[in-house]
Parts: sequence; structure tokens; C-alpha cells
Amino acid sequence: MSGFKDVVGHNDIIQYIQNAVVKDKVSHAYILNGEKGSGKRLLAKLFAMSLQCSDRETDGDACGRCQSCKQAVNDNQPDIIRITHEKPNTISVDDIRQQIVNDVDIKPYSSPYKIYIIPQADMMSVQAQNALLKTIEEPPEYAVIFLLTENAEVLLPTITSRCVMLKLRNIKDTLVKKYLMEQMEIPDYKAEICVAFAQGNMGRAIMLATSDHFNEIKEEAIQLLKYINEMELTEIVNAIKKIQEYKLDVSDYFDIIAIWYRDVLIYKATRNVDRVVFSDQLKFIKEQARKSSYEGIELILESLETAKARLKANVNFDLVMELLLLTIKEN
Repeated sequence: MSGFKDVVGHNDIIQYIQNAVVKDKVSHAYILNGEKGSGKRLLAKLFAMSLQCSDRETDGDACGRCQSCKQAVNDNQPDIIRITHEKPNTISVDDIRQQIVNDVDIKPYSSPYKIYIIPQADMMSVQAQNALLKTIEEPPEYAVIFLLTENAEVLLPTITSRCVMLKLRNIKDTLVKKYLMEQMEIPDYKAEICVAFAQGNMGRAIMLATSDHFNEIKEEAIQLLKYINEMELTEIVNAIKKIQEYKLDVSDYFDIIAIWYRDVLIYKATRNVDRVVFSDQLKFIKEQARKSSYEGIELILESLETAKARLKANVNFDLVMELLLLTIKEN
């Protein structure tokens, strides 16, 4: 497993963690807040490894060689405890009581700290947060709690005010692309597409680069966009049925359409092919740029946002998609 020096991006957070470890100014509670795939789990794991390492580097990074580090890499370090929950969308008060409140007074087994990592901490019920609050207010000196959240705003103010907030930002596209090409040996064109979709999220970029399912969705969407102007209504209805198969991934489908028309808009405005993501479809991008007006492209992009909102509001899937595809066809 990599150390801090091998993490892409998040330099400010890493610098903060290393300073805290080296200067022995570790807080009892941290919130690592960022979207799914942003690196919260990795940073929490590396932070925990550094705190428990018996042969730490001078910069605060874990050595990766000692017994504690080896155990942590394999997720069986006895004093690094990952909180689990049975209910899929809720961390209950019983989960927090059983795994933290009733456990925290037991001293570490073999390490300087006893570390609790709570993934999806924004799923804690109000009762669970209140149960955790007493531990955060009056923790044993050896206890450290990491709350990993996508939406820290839903936590009680009494919780957030007692935690150090570490906000994970988007990583620069150039760094994401470099990682995909150099570390994962992803071809330039494929890396470019993954970067465009990931929008600074390294975890998402890696997932897209290794997902055959995503490539299948992408090819389906591109085929539709290339020929939709010539399609009859019955063909559009059939296309919607095919999209229905990807219903769980419809956000990816929408992102593909958005990037396609962003390419069309960029080419229409600048004639610059270097900024086109779907560079292997340049012939069709140019043709669409010739046919579509600026107003038409803007209308399509607005219709995409409307379609997303309608699906979130549980409007009929077929109806939403039919309205969207007809807007695309007409513009």
C-alpha cells in the first residue's frame, strides 16, 4: 500500500496530517468530507497507520514495514477499528454504542492509540450522533475518531464543532490523467474521457478506466447521438427501451450526452479540435456543430438538467427520456 508520498493531490490535507503526527498535536476527532471516490478512506487509513507505526518516517509517514503497518494494510490491526452497520442506509444508536461507546474505555491492545473509523458517518441517526457526542466530548487520551462523510452538513452542530474538518477538494485533471496513463497504463484517449467524466475525482476516474460496463454504456450513447437526427419516433422508443437496461447508470448516460454537446459547443465556438474529448468522433462532432445553433445546444444542456431533476422526483422514466431525446433530435 502507498504512503502519503504516493497519494495524488490533497497536498494541504497531507501536510496538515504529517504536521499533527510529527508535532504530536493529534485531535480526538476528525471529519474527512468529500464526495464518493475522493479518497477519504485512503487518507483515513494512512493517517491511522502513521499514528500506530512503531518506526515512523521523519516526515510523519508510516514505514509500511513494522508489524502494525503490515496489519493495517490487511485491515486486521486490532487498534484500528472500522465501524459497520447492518441497515443499508442508517448507522443506528446500537451500532455506535456497541462498537464505540462500550469499547472506548478498553485501552489499546498494542498501540499508542485506539482509532475508530466511521465510513458514511453522515448516515448516523440523531440518536447515534448523540451517543457518540459524549465520547467526543470526554474521550480517553488514546482515542481518535475519524468520521468519513459526503455531506457533513447533516451532522449535528454539536458534533462538527468538536471535530477538525478536513475537506477533500477535486484533483487537477492533469494529475488524474498522468496517474491513469503512468500508473495504470491507460491509453491517452481513454484516459482523457475518464478524466472528463471524473471531474477531479480520482476514485471515479479509476473506476471508469477499469469498467467494461461504462464502456458499453458510452458506446450505446454515442451511437444514439450520432444518428438521432435521422431516427424515426419508433426508433427513439426502442432506444429508450435499451436505455432502460442502464437505468441504474442513467447519470453516466446523461454525463456522456453532456460531454458530447460540450464538445459540439467548443468546436462550434473555437474550431479547436484539441479540446474535444470525443476526438475519435470528430467527423460527427463537426457535423453536429454545423447543424445545431448555439441556442439549440444550450436548450439540450438545460433539458439534461431538467431530466435529472425529474428522475430524482420519480417522474416516469420513459416519459422523461422521450422528452429529452425529442429535444435532442429537434435541436
